[in-house]
Amino acid sequence: MEMDPSDGFDGASRERWAEERTTFQRVYDVVTTLSEPVTATTVAERADCSETGARNALGRLVELGVATRSDGRPATYQRNESYFEWRRVERLAREHSAADLRERLDELVSREEQLRDEYGVPSPDAVAATPTDHDEIHALRDDLTEWRTIQRDLRIVQRALQRAESRTGAPA
Repeated sequence: MEMDPSDGFDGASRERWAEERTTFQRVYDVVTTLSEPVTATTVAERADCSETGARNALGRLVELGVATRSDGRPATYQRNESYFEWRRVERLAREHSAADLRERLDELVSREEQLRDEYGVPSPDAVAATPTDHDEIHALRDDLTEWRTIQRDLRIVQRALQRAESRTGAPA
């Protein structure tokens, strides 16, 4: 299910969002919430703009790498996850020291090892547990979600650490 960046706005807030942001900014806001491909028509509806305005902004966002476009009929657009991951890596490398990133990496590695030991498998996708108790189901879901987040964060923090070390000339 896709989110509309103006969801939760009352009428006045949505109007203010539409008035205070350019078409490009509103389309960008919409694209950042996409988790599955949508048409330019859908983006235009969510961004409160014309379809032509949405297509122009989407074209620029594709050129910038923020969005991707499929060439189906109709063409669809979605958020480019690798772009947002790259931005996060760059921000972490800029805002944190290599020592801080190493410390965070160690914390993540330690927690992942705990989860591997607890479930006796190398990854969350290999967990075959089928709890029947409501609380156990939620606990398992929470653990698997945390584990997948840790795996993503490990990848991002490792890249940020490499980036921070390359900037400072520190050893890898």
